[in-house]
Amino acid sequence: MSDQEPGGAEAVGRADISRIMNMIPHRYPFLLVDAVEEIVPSTSAIGIKNVTINEPFFQGHFPGAPIMPGVLIVEALAQTAAVMVVHTLDKEGEDLLVYFMTVDKCRFRERVVPGDRLELHVKVIRGRGKIWKFWGEGKVNGKTVAECEFSAMIVDESDSRRAPAAR
Repeated sequence: MSDQEPGGAEAVGRADISRIMNMIPHRYPFLLVDAVEEIVPSTSAIGIKNVTINEPFFQGHFPGAPIMPGVLIVEALAQTAAVMVVHTLDKEGEDLLVYFMTVDKCRFRERVVPGDRLELHVKVIRGRGKIWKFWGEGKVNGKTVAECEFSAMIVDESDSRRAPAAR
């Protein structure tokens, strides 16, 4: 499948949960992306996390006042970015791992609670080889609830012993 539409425009890809699970190694309870509605290769992606009371982290964060932990919102942004990178590199099904390298300029602006549809907007700041840098924003009902800059290293699972420790 070409990444170019007639006239040179970027093709927009999508990924349902089955395709996501073929692209990244995360599984329940740590798979935090339900779908990726838009993938523009080498540029951006928009993922979706449907937040439900059934999430295991709500048992302790916080009983009686459930709030999605900010660090898991950042992880969901990173998983969305990983799907975009795998799509861009045409490496689906190749057992790639993604390691956080940095998280900067992180802000949490609103609570994310059960019933929210969390949109995960990621944009490539720089992508070269195995190292990628992104800007990510989590949005609920069009309002930014979290934002951060992050970078990651993409490695083949067989090379993972030489990769930096996951953070």
